[in-house]
Amino acid sequence: MNTKPSKNKGVSTHEPVDVQISHNPASTVSKVKNIEIDRGRWSKFAFEFLSIFVAVISAFALNNWNDHRKDNVAEHNILEEISNGLEKDIKDTEQNIMGHKYGLMACQYWRKVINDQVINSDSIQFHYFNLLRDFISLQNTSGYENLKSRGLELIKNDSLRTSIISLYEYDYKTLKTLEEDYFEMQFHENYFKEFNELIAPNFQFDINGNILGIKMPLHLNRSDKNKLLSYLWKIESNRNFTLQYYQIIETNIQALIKKIEKEIQ
Repeated sequence: MNTKPSKNKGVSTHEPVDVQISHNPASTVSKVKNIEIDRGRWSKFAFEFLSIFVAVISAFALNNWNDHRKDNVAEHNILEEISNGLEKDIKDTEQNIMGHKYGLMACQYWRKVINDQVINSDSIQFHYFNLLRDFISLQNTSGYENLKSRGLELIKNDSLRTSIISLYEYDYKTLKTLEEDYFEMQFHENYFKEFNELIAPNFQFDINGNILGIKMPLHLNRSDKNKLLSYLWKIESNRNFTLQYYQIIETNIQALIKKIEKEIQ
């Protein structure tokens, strides 16, 4: 009897495969070296980037600090220049105030003359000179002009900056207009001719042409007398108005000087 080979069910006929992993020491070392080189490159790049970043930021900060220091120096110098100019403005203001007060005294003097009252003839030249004297407003604006050219924002103190602008742009310009451009305040132009025509014929002069006195009484008619008295009233009223404004400006100048002194200390 022939025996047939038996077939074992469930038993695989595939032979097991022997898998071998190749280990190349040289290749492994090369890969490690490449990784280390890449890390070194990135570290060097990061360091260089950080160095450049720090250098740029430092330069920017230094530039800002330098600009800030320059602005502080410029602000200090301009404030000193403005303050020095204000000191001179105070002197001019005081002189004009005194001049207007002399004008008021002259009005009182000539009112007595016109009314044929007793006067001191020794002071007639003084009062004749001051009666119709006009004034100009001298303002030292170089410091303020320098500030405007640099930019008003150079003054960091808002209150101080506002006070400076107000004085130069409003107070000074108003005063200049009042003294020099407002027609009603031009005493010599408005009153000298008619006043002199009625008063000068009564003057007494020495051989050098100096006024010594005036012949009294004037013998003015009612119309001429009233005309002269109305002129004196108008001059007096306008000088008093101007004096009030001068006093306001004088106060503002002194207050601004104190603010500047406090700021630059």
